Amino acid sequence: MQDILFYVFAALTLVCGFLVVANPISRSPVTSALFLVLTIVSLSGLFVLLHAFFLAAVQIVVYAGAALVLFLFVIMMLDLKAEERRRITRLGLIGGGLVAVAMAWLFRVVPREAALVASGPAHVEGSTPALGALLFTQYLLPFEAISLVLVAGMVGAILLSRKEPS
Repeated sequence: MQDILFYVFAALTLVCGFLVVANPISRSPVTSALFLVLTIVSLSGLFVLLHAFFLAAVQIVVYAGAALVLFLFVIMMLDLKAEERRRITRLGLIGGGLVAVAMAWLFRVVPREAALVASGPAHVEGSTPALGALLFTQYLLPFEAISLVLVAGMVGAILLSRKEPS
């Protein structure tokens, strides 16, 4: 039964994650944000299957409850319209390419560096202080990288939604 649930949650995570980016149903950013909520809920289901109940609860409370509500608030407040599309400029294309190359480099280098630091998988049983100590010592770089990705997402949403100067 646990194997079946894993495949169901994994498929839901992949499908909903794809629909966040490339949604054939609707071009609305609100729909994409709601698919992101479904992605986060299915990820928390995977955490439950791993018996990481604290992380599952944090996933739902912090990301689905707080961050996505903030994203939805910004999206609805800025009133994005599908007909107001921006042209892709050469500078934006070059900047996006540089960011993609930098992210590919990070995905290649960081696991190699982390393998040198970590002697094996860390096992933390149940206590929140032990999880916090592990998070801010051994996994500090990925933790900070996630915070930068969230800030970049918010700045990107604001930049995409601003009106062109007339």
